[in-house]
Amino acid sequence: MPGTLFLIPNTLGETESLSHVIPEQVQILTASLDHFVAENAKTARAFLKLVGAAHPLCKPMQEIAIAELNVNTKPEALAALLAPLQAGHDVGLLSEAGVPAVADPGADLVRLCHQHGIAVRPLVGPSSLLMAVMASGLNGQSFAFNGYLPTDAAARGKRIKELEERSRKEKQTQLFIETPYRNAAMLDALVAGCQPSTLICVATDLSLPSETVHTRSGAQWKSLLGAGQAPDFHKKPTVFLLMAG
Repeated sequence: MPGTLFLIPNTLGETESLSHVIPEQVQILTASLDHFVAENAKTARAFLKLVGAAHPLCKPMQEIAIAELNVNTKPEALAALLAPLQAGHDVGLLSEAGVPAVADPGADLVRLCHQHGIAVRPLVGPSSLLMAVMASGLNGQSFAFNGYLPTDAAARGKRIKELEERSRKEKQTQLFIETPYRNAAMLDALVAGCQPSTLICVATDLSLPSETVHTRSGAQWKSLLGAGQAPDFHKKPTVFLLMAG
């Protein structure tokens, strides 16, 4: 009988304890597993070390198998990740941050499990996208996640206008993320490309002590940036949201 693929949530940033973001039952289950698939084995071990501080791991760290699945994993290598599951072992899928398989290469393994009749169980934990929608004050009834926008300035500006128009027509909140060191450029592009009445939310370091969430109109953001009052979000994980007025 095949094992089960457990989708294990990770923290959204560095923390000394898991108690405030990862439910105890999730930690206990994680500690019971000895096979994992993760984006990065080193950071997966760091997470398991935190789990082990509260709940002893079932095996010494060096005996726990951690296979990597990331943007460099070739499609033909996915089948090998199923082997432990097909052999009857339960496996934990870990993302670098937040929940697996959402804006995360783990989705490929989840789909493959469904194709082979292997059970998949999502576990409770922090999702930066849902937390951002919750805290933004924008439409939580209809929203869409758009991943990363183009890095080219012209293409990014065009995409922002498309998303703003979609938001206006469908009354839908639009979410996207950016590489943390480009956060300032993204906010500048939003202020330049959106109508003054469009609401723009910047949600940074969600669930961490340094968390900030600010929703302002395009006009208000323009005034703040002009006064040198940009958010403290340089090199910090940030979710951007917009809602056209």
